Amino acid sequence: MIPRVSLSLTGDHHDELKRHLLHGDGLEAVAFIACGRAAGPERHRLVAQSVHLIPHEHFERTPNSVNWNAEDVEPLIEQAEADGLTLIKVHSHPQGFAAFSKVDDESDAQLLPTIRSWVEADIPHGSVIMLPDGRMFGRYLWRGSKLHDIELINVVGPDLHFWWSKEDSAPVPTFGASQDQAFGEGTTRKLRRLRIGVGGASGTGSPTIEQLKRLGVGEIVPIDDDYVEDRNLNRITFATAKHAKDGTLKVEALKKEADRQGLGVKIIPIPKELGSPEALRALSQCDVIFGCVDTATGRLVMNLMATHYIQPYFDMGILLDAVQEGEERGRIKDILGTVNYLVPGKSSLVSRQVLTMQDVSTEELHKRDPAAAVQQVQDKYIKGLQVQRPAVISVNMLAASLATNDFLARLHPYRQRPNSEVASIEFSLGEIRLTADEEMDDCRMMSALVGLGDRPLWLGLPQLGPLT
Repeated sequence: MIPRVSLSLTGDHHDELKRHLLHGDGLEAVAFIACGRAAGPERHRLVAQSVHLIPHEHFERTPNSVNWNAEDVEPLIEQAEADGLTLIKVHSHPQGFAAFSKVDDESDAQLLPTIRSWVEADIPHGSVIMLPDGRMFGRYLWRGSKLHDIELINVVGPDLHFWWSKEDSAPVPTFGASQDQAFGEGTTRKLRRLRIGVGGASGTGSPTIEQLKRLGVGEIVPIDDDYVEDRNLNRITFATAKHAKDGTLKVEALKKEADRQGLGVKIIPIPKELGSPEALRALSQCDVIFGCVDTATGRLVMNLMATHYIQPYFDMGILLDAVQEGEERGRIKDILGTVNYLVPGKSSLVSRQVLTMQDVSTEELHKRDPAAAVQQVQDKYIKGLQVQRPAVISVNMLAASLATNDFLARLHPYRQRPNSEVASIEFSLGEIRLTADEEMDDCRMMSALVGLGDRPLWLGLPQLGPLT
């Protein structure tokens, strides 16, 4: 059985294609996308690595057809063969015809088998059409001679676009009507078709998952290898004292609670460490990911995942600023939090100075050799780590709510400011302040990793081990 195939692009990829393919002269144009992949048993996500524009003057263009020289494509096919990349031909229908034409059928019948035989890898290759409003739909050739619809094409930018090949005929929950009134027609139906990954199922993860369930998200993939304990019953919405007594895995307790609630959401629990191959493979199959982890390593891994696999990434961080010494030791001075929205190839948690590679190295040393880490702290080579971080459910819920509403605003923009001007949302409960910041400088480290997809070494981090 052939897995379902989808295609993900960044906002920059989509903008570049639209400028080239819809040139304003009413004539068709053509380009190619070279893609990496997130290969799964049920779903095969194609992730755009680069866009290759065929110059307008190199081919014959009419309002309803386009013919190009094969010499323009040969170097790209050779590169795809060398790197094992999927190739997607993209052309425009400037007249708005929302289907493949007979001319398209004849062209694809020649081109796609040629690419497949040249690349010589068991991977799909496809053909996509862009309409004047930017919407895209497509098909692919894999095993055999039959063309199949690309199930979903989505664009990850300041705004989030999801275009499915077929309308969803499944009934929408009754609560969807009032929800759609708030956030836009079709919001609930769209959420029902998404798979969302959540790294961490405790502090901010628990209320984030609770909101996603109540919004009607179709599938949620929580990643957490920890067990419910008495000390975290104050902040896990689905946990009970019995779970703590029995030593139940957090993600298993979450699944049982979701099944009991009967909201129609499918929970796919992954009781593994975030850096494990099982966890990363599960996350790679998601349409959207939320980061609810409090370590620099975990947050870096989530950011790398989103970049490799072109996923919108919402990261949450909370800081309780308390007096450290003296008679008032422990008194809260301020409660601070930030929701960072990360677009693949743009600014990252590193370029935004949320974390540094030194923070990651410190955590890795502490994990491998705690005694050496303590000694280096004493020697002032590295800064110390907080082993236990304070956590309060009211603060966690606020951060989770801001992240969830930011996600909804990108599905159906409702804010007065455009989403392109909202890269992060900061709050201070001490000052009673809510601040939105714009995109910062692009990240040099991350920009080269966009759309790489599966690699023999997970995300380029040796400590994560090989891909299995």
